[in-house]
Amino acid sequence: MTGRRVPPALAALWARGTEFLGSETALLGGAMSWVSERHLVAAISNAGGFGVIACGAMSPELLEAEIAATQALTDRNFGVNLITMHPRLMDLIGVCHAARVSHVVLAGGVPPGPAVKAVRDGGARLIAFAPALVMAKRLVRLGAEALVIEGSEAGGHIGPVSLTVLAQEILPHMQDVPVFVAGGLGRGEAVAAYLRLGAAGAQLGTRFAAARESIAHPRFKHAFIRANARDAMPSVQIDERFPVIPVRGLVNQGTQRFIAHQIATRDRFLSGELTKEAAQLEIEHFWAGALRRAVIDGDVEEGSVMAGQSVGMVTAEQSVAEIIDELVAQAARALA
Repeated sequence: MTGRRVPPALAALWARGTEFLGSETALLGGAMSWVSERHLVAAISNAGGFGVIACGAMSPELLEAEIAATQALTDRNFGVNLITMHPRLMDLIGVCHAARVSHVVLAGGVPPGPAVKAVRDGGARLIAFAPALVMAKRLVRLGAEALVIEGSEAGGHIGPVSLTVLAQEILPHMQDVPVFVAGGLGRGEAVAAYLRLGAAGAQLGTRFAAARESIAHPRFKHAFIRANARDAMPSVQIDERFPVIPVRGLVNQGTQRFIAHQIATRDRFLSGELTKEAAQLEIEHFWAGALRRAVIDGDVEEGSVMAGQSVGMVTAEQSVAEIIDELVAQAARALA
């Protein structure tokens, strides 16, 4: 244990979440590519939260090494987030099973039945993302043991609906499984409010991305500290014929160049220089490697600085333990 005293009122409200996660607090770390690796994940779990490795495009061999490295840094529960579209999804689940990972998160679409069965048969607890009530019910029928509902205030890839609306739509009708809220959360008072509405806990990404234990480049963290909520905007689509997956991040030179790139690519399509398929690929490839350039290399002007609207509440580089202590104290005061 961390020595932190969670007040009884707060402990009671998120008891379902802490029991499911096997953690001291029901605060999960969002799975952020390049950021949610061994150091941050272990730090979150060691501080009483629940860390989650972002597998992303890792190969099974890389994931195996990352899990082992995380287990060397913590003896507490943590999860692994797997993208359902990964071509080697079943192999990745096998890696989690062999490493005795306690929880697996399947994200990025409806998980295929064999993947759900493999996670459950392997002994891990299964968490899935639900973008709407009808999908929440379907996921539970498929075998999800807990859900995350993430509002459009979140950083990175986002859906179209705010957490405020999702919580009202889903929480009153989903009492069979724990439901964790996510998106735009930066203070404990907000976490307490959603717990009162029926949430089992909360997932935060942006606050932890700028934590001391995060391997993100100092320039990446300083961009968070300088930013306001209105600086974290979704990517702009200029032509409905060329869809752009909405991603929320800090507006920078790269953001402006992406708009110009879309216009130029569309014009090349209209002139007959590019086919529609080639133009779509040109647009999609614009951000290739841009997240790594921002997080690891510190290129916060041309890279993709993914951040949620809670970025305005990141005011200093704190340790993970300080962030969790702050959230718990704020939630406790709100409940008192």
